[in-house]
Amino acid sequence: MRHSGLFTWRQVSLALLGSASALALAHSAHAQEADEEGEDLRQDVVVVEGIRGSLVEATDIKRNAQGVVDAITNEDMGKFPDTNLAESLQRITGVSINRQNGEGSEVTVRGFGPGFNLVLLNGRQMPTAFLEGGAPSSRSFDFGNLASEGIAAVEVYKTGLASIPTGGIGSTLNIKTARPLDAPGLRYSVGAKGVYDNSVTNLGDTELTPEISGIFSNTFGDDKFGVALVGSYQERDSGFAQVGTTSGWRGAFLGAENNWGTLPQPPNDTQVTNRPGPNDIYSTPQNVNYSLTNVNRERINGQATFQYSPNSNFTATLDYFYTQNKVATERSDMSVWFNHGDVTSGWTDGPIASPLFYNEDFGDLGTDLSMGGAKYATKAENQSIGLNLDWQATDRLSFTFDAHSSSAENGQDSPYGTSSVISTADFELRTQAVDFTKDIPVLEIGFQDPFTGIDPSRMISTGSVFSNSYIKTEIDQFQLNGRYELDRFIDSVDFGVSATNNKVRSAFANAQRDTWGGVGTADDLPDDIFKRVNIAENFDQFSGAGQTQKEFFVFDFDRMVDIIDSAGDPFNEACGGDGVCRSDDFLIDRRIEEESYAGFFEVSKDFDIGLMPANITAGLRYEKTDITSPSQVTTPTGTQWVAANEFGLIGLDNPDNVVVQEFTGEYDYWLPAIDFRLEPRDDVVLRASYSKTLTRPGYADIAGGLSVAQIFRVDGGNGTNGNTNLRPFLSENFDLSAEWYYNDLGSYVSAGYFRKDVENFIGSGVVTQTPFEVYTPFGGERYNAAVAAVGDDIGAIRQWIFENADPSTFEITGTDSSGNFTGNIFGVPGEDPLLTFDIATPVNQEDATIDGWEFAWQHFFGDSGFGFIANYTIVDGDVAFDNNQVPSSGDPQFAVTGLSDSYNLIGFYDKDGLQARIAYNWRDKFLTSTVGVSGTPNNPLYVEDYGQIDFNVSYEVYDGVTLFVEGINVTDETSRTVGRTPAYVNFATQTGSRYNIGARYTF
Repeated sequence: MRHSGLFTWRQVSLALLGSASALALAHSAHAQEADEEGEDLRQDVVVVEGIRGSLVEATDIKRNAQGVVDAITNEDMGKFPDTNLAESLQRITGVSINRQNGEGSEVTVRGFGPGFNLVLLNGRQMPTAFLEGGAPSSRSFDFGNLASEGIAAVEVYKTGLASIPTGGIGSTLNIKTARPLDAPGLRYSVGAKGVYDNSVTNLGDTELTPEISGIFSNTFGDDKFGVALVGSYQERDSGFAQVGTTSGWRGAFLGAENNWGTLPQPPNDTQVTNRPGPNDIYSTPQNVNYSLTNVNRERINGQATFQYSPNSNFTATLDYFYTQNKVATERSDMSVWFNHGDVTSGWTDGPIASPLFYNEDFGDLGTDLSMGGAKYATKAENQSIGLNLDWQATDRLSFTFDAHSSSAENGQDSPYGTSSVISTADFELRTQAVDFTKDIPVLEIGFQDPFTGIDPSRMISTGSVFSNSYIKTEIDQFQLNGRYELDRFIDSVDFGVSATNNKVRSAFANAQRDTWGGVGTADDLPDDIFKRVNIAENFDQFSGAGQTQKEFFVFDFDRMVDIIDSAGDPFNEACGGDGVCRSDDFLIDRRIEEESYAGFFEVSKDFDIGLMPANITAGLRYEKTDITSPSQVTTPTGTQWVAANEFGLIGLDNPDNVVVQEFTGEYDYWLPAIDFRLEPRDDVVLRASYSKTLTRPGYADIAGGLSVAQIFRVDGGNGTNGNTNLRPFLSENFDLSAEWYYNDLGSYVSAGYFRKDVENFIGSGVVTQTPFEVYTPFGGERYNAAVAAVGDDIGAIRQWIFENADPSTFEITGTDSSGNFTGNIFGVPGEDPLLTFDIATPVNQEDATIDGWEFAWQHFFGDSGFGFIANYTIVDGDVAFDNNQVPSSGDPQFAVTGLSDSYNLIGFYDKDGLQARIAYNWRDKFLTSTVGVSGTPNNPLYVEDYGQIDFNVSYEVYDGVTLFVEGINVTDETSRTVGRTPAYVNFATQTGSRYNIGARYTF
């Protein structure tokens, strides 16, 4: 194993810290007398408040910046333009956001998604801990962890400079917190608000939830010492209703194909209306799922900043930053599963045939109407402590030393893990029919005679999945930068070195009770645990909601856990005596350590071209990164056929099957940057920039270790394997922009063109392998004998095996409502075929060019108080997904995701204590994935265009006392994620509107 350089790195950083401190303090004492003269040179800080003040300050940042920079600043102490940082950032040209539970979470800049944007806190690289369904893998920063009250500004650097840390080819975002010496004197602010969110579904009650915050800042000793404290507590109840084919679509198929899940070929296609032609593309639904979800979010933020500036030449800043974000989610759902047997369907014309209806009749055998419950509970904590020393060594030479140690951790906040699902079902379903011509899939069901509807007395326990995801990222970083000013050919030279140690642990445990065909009897579950709920009324913004199956059952999740845990056989047999099979043992445990070293050199020169002031800044940055990834994964020991077309691996939840592997990699790059600025008039700025920047691959892509999915299908299993030798995304960037600041009020018009030539996009190399000695019961001797005896009906095949095969090769767990056995049929070595896996390994294989235009107009109508902001962003790329293509190899198409146009329209008023703003934000349809939700290649996912209206109004009733009201998504807009055509609905989501009312006092 390669030894980590962390211990040595810490020693070096501490030594440098001590040296820098000693030098600075020595100079501080020497300069005491000089400081008395320099005291008069201190500039008073003018605190500009309100919407107008915030916009003017952001305009000044944009105008005076080197390169293309946009910013959002606070409107007053403790008041950011929006309650969420991401919501504020979407007002910036070229920035769009992803939402979770109706709240801004991640940002996309110029078409590059969250993983392509580097987030800094006061110039320091921040760790991320974005939790996902499996072992977490994303570098995305979750802005949902941050309360906006403690933030002074967010700057978005869209062009690269040698002096800016690398990591974001989309942008670098720097979050700046308030520092007491920036605004001397006593200042404080307290605020309280109540949040009413009508998105809460009828699973819960809509209540007013609190948000409180406080900020204190003061300076002492002739403004040589300063302290700032920030604290906030926020609670929010929200919810959403969702419907779609949440297990994905089978295919994509060509009309000529004849596989499992495809439509029958002529002449057996009499039940297919307008069958897709031989070369038409289509997909078939795997399921339809309706769900209601309620979310409780509790967020705590705290900051402490201490500053010491004995003279004008030296400032020391020590700060601590803490966030905690707890999210508790309860979900109930109803779903049907398609076995693609006796199907009646209708289709649109090709070349992409869309389903009009898709109906399946199960006859007397029946099938299940599944009704499940789920709980998700996570706790994210972020901590950062840092020291910054700013020293003006001489009139020309200055140094800045910065060191910080930061961590981000996200994991379970429940004894069940991060995600827990329990399923129950009514097995008297005879028919299921879905209409795909409306906004949402409209489900109609029919029951076996004599039943006419759902009944709690028929509900049977089926399977469960208890998962536990965990991620922790730790970053230790030091930066030593300097600046030397000259009066010769070069005006200034900036230089610096940095070292960053990034340690990531990503882990996952999954305990699955594969009794989806039912276990026990309906008598095992008391009727009173089930509550009848109307599901359709939660989708009232979608067409078709009134026509779908309206009722389903929800149950008390904790009580259901207790019932299963205490029931004994046959429940416990399914998972070795552990009831719902909860597990805290991480069977996938990946570690990554990135050690990055950087140095830069940058020169700047002001000059004139004729009478026009100009500046050129050029530099070169060197980046070297070493990667080590030891990983712990589990290997399967067998297979089981659990129900109908559902198969599972055995042994993935057994700690005895753990293996540890280690992988290494490295890369280094020289990154040049040059920026040119010209002012042909006093109010016009022209810019031209060129740079090379990089973004590091996602954690899952570089984490070593083979992991496979527990569930597989008749055609085999799926798995992934990371690659530590991946190259980073490398972008060659070109920017041109023109800005006209046409009055002194803060009004301006700007237009810009950008182009990014990006190398090393990561694709997936899929290799079919048999990495384990496990065998699938599908297609073996028993299976073929059953087909010969009873035909190709799946239920009949399973029943024949239970009745005729060697009893040691299967396990019976019960009977269904038709008297057929339920249970598991095991793969038999030497008799059944070896199970194959499609192993996806990330590889650098694609290049792409992304370009676009940004237009912005900000205008103040004199002293009237009125103004507006309008901006539009056009983003395009040379590699798009071809919906009319299905590669014969089955390999995924390559396409750049996240590219879309967007615009913002904002009107505001700010005068005489009254402030009001109304904003409309719109983002066009964009590709979010080239594979389906179940991982099937060439099933694209598109997020349809979306826009929403937000507003806020505040009035200063007394000096320093302000009342306010805010509204988010006031028109209750909905969102949909679809496939090749709008009929291929994967997710249709209705959230709701949110209103805040409160008061704030600022001194």
